[in-house]
Amino acid sequence: MDPSESKRERIVRRAALELKDGFYVNLGIGLPTLVANHVPSGMEVWLQSENGLLGIGPFPTEDQVDADMINAGKEPVTLLTGGAFFHHADAFGMIRGRHLDFAVLGAFQVSVTGDLANWHTGAADAIPAVGGAMDLAIGAKQVFVMMELLDKSGKSKLVERCTYPLTGLACVSRLYTDLAVFDLTPDGATYYNNKVSSTAITDLEIDYNFLQSLTFC
Repeated sequence: MDPSESKRERIVRRAALELKDGFYVNLGIGLPTLVANHVPSGMEVWLQSENGLLGIGPFPTEDQVDADMINAGKEPVTLLTGGAFFHHADAFGMIRGRHLDFAVLGAFQVSVTGDLANWHTGAADAIPAVGGAMDLAIGAKQVFVMMELLDKSGKSKLVERCTYPLTGLACVSRLYTDLAVFDLTPDGATYYNNKVSSTAITDLEIDYNFLQSLTFC
């Protein structure tokens, strides 16, 4: 593990290892979009965006920016040879038709059984932002989440039960964090075949060095 890497870089690099040649993948708004910069050279991966893009490439350099070419998060993107533009209804048809091998999303909370909360914190002053997450949560063949394991107050965002409004039930199969990678199943969260109870996640002190060894980086 490179100690100079930021938490975000560590999460992105690890999640990018899931990419396979010929995969169709949606990268959610925010941190997941950075995975586009880590597609291995020579690998053909078709990155899709809900606003009607297929074949998204790495983020553009300053001189490559085209204000008319943006992803669902309104960020400038590049388009690879063979890429296409189309109506956003067709983009959602791809999602709902289960044509995506997986989607990578951000989250406020994820439960140990794979429930996802990523569109609203429930706070009175929070701005709800559903976007296409609800469609992706049930439409992609697999749903992965990327997030820092702990919030600003030091509490785990991997929880026994989500307290924020849900995006989808039991839809997340894998969680990538700065401290560990977790598989989420109906029986709970596991890493290296070890059971992680909600108590171990939320109430006990976390062995950071041990968890970082489980990022597989």
